[in-house]
Amino acid sequence: MTKQNKKRIVLGSASPRRKELLEQIGVEFEIKTSDKEEIYESTIPTEIVQELALMKAGNVAMELEEAEGNVIDTIVIGADTVVVHDNKILGKPSDEAEAFHMLKSLAGDTHQVYTGVTILENICGKWQKTSFAEKTDVTFYPVSEKEIRDYVKTKEPMDKAGSYGIQGLFGIYVKSISGEYSNVVGLPVGRLFYEAKNQE
Repeated sequence: MTKQNKKRIVLGSASPRRKELLEQIGVEFEIKTSDKEEIYESTIPTEIVQELALMKAGNVAMELEEAEGNVIDTIVIGADTVVVHDNKILGKPSDEAEAFHMLKSLAGDTHQVYTGVTILENICGKWQKTSFAEKTDVTFYPVSEKEIRDYVKTKEPMDKAGSYGIQGLFGIYVKSISGEYSNVVGLPVGRLFYEAKNQE
């Protein structure tokens, strides 16, 4: 997955954070997304994110095939991230009140961030699949209600699972991380590179 690799790499995500992470490790890629609805059936976080990642990658791969026909030597990457606290999945907040309550529950405590990744590679006309899920534990310092309200007013939490971005303003409250940092941003690039390298 380096610049010297002649294979076509497609990121099946519109996330600017995932785009930036891939660019940081020197990958040349293009972005294509699918508007197809993604519904998961699993209840276990590691399975949910892998299920959604597979759907994202699979939908993009199918649409590429339909549009272009020959997609040999194409790699499609799908990813999905969820935040879990006390066994409850925290998605993107519906409004500022929900963002406040999410962040208040996370303050002074430890939660988990799971990212599922699917790599689909078209080899001789057949898609080969690699899927995995990565978990990172994140612990926040105690945060006052005023600090949370001030953060919510920035609107930064509104498009993020768990109502925060670790690379953004709320990152100053992080006490510790156990696991891959980029996983919390939205794509575990270390694990992704490791898995892709072992496919070659």
